Amino acid sequence: MVFIKVHQLAFFFGLMGNIVSFGVFLSPVPTFYGIYKKKSSKGFQSIPYICALASATLLLYYGIMKTHAYLIISINTFGCFIEISYLFLYIIYAPREAKIFTLKLIVICNIGGLGLLILLVNLLVPKQHRVSTVGWVCAAYSLAVFASPLSVMRKVIKTKSVEYMPFLLSLSLTLNAVMWFFYGLLIKDKFIAMPNVLGFLFGVAQMILYMMYQGSTKTDLPTENQLDNKTEVPSVAVELPDARSDNVEGSARAMK
Repeated sequence: MVFIKVHQLAFFFGLMGNIVSFGVFLSPVPTFYGIYKKKSSKGFQSIPYICALASATLLLYYGIMKTHAYLIISINTFGCFIEISYLFLYIIYAPREAKIFTLKLIVICNIGGLGLLILLVNLLVPKQHRVSTVGWVCAAYSLAVFASPLSVMRKVIKTKSVEYMPFLLSLSLTLNAVMWFFYGLLIKDKFIAMPNVLGFLFGVAQMILYMMYQGSTKTDLPTENQLDNKTEVPSVAVELPDARSDNVEGSARAMK
């Protein structure tokens, strides 16, 4: 009876994680609708969506290798589809140099990187250790992604402006981390649960900063070149609020 309750609770958190992640994946739709209307992606960056696609493909591969990981597979299948759609639209309307740069990154990171991982895992790792090996790779990538909000938080503190850190997006990413943490905890999957602890902490920190500076007057940074172009991609879900060239705060997502 206890097992059934735990199983049902895990399914609930996994389902809620899918729902929240679904919304986060769709958050860049207004950005790409604007690109479509203007027939130009000039001034926007493709890096957040390349990182988000890499996260989704890694977790999809991990989910396929596991048994009964349907909730991980479902959201990351959608994540791969939507990120490929974003990148396809970006490439159509990108300037020639940006188009070539984006295609190179896709080939290197998303095709070459994943292909190399699959090859090495199948050639060098014993069968009984393959799932855990891929899990550690996913966890390491997710931890790196969840640390990316540090650049956004630093910018908020320097400019005393929350213009580039929407509260609702920070809230949704925090909820996303909570859902996937409990899902991973209940199914005893440390590779899903562990990175989302960091995701939750950074999400809470972003909301605290928002409340501190939401009424402050914006202070511009000295020069545009001093702005760091960083990518924030949540681990099972992806944070992609905006992709302006002078402020790339993308996140994925974590966790699926």
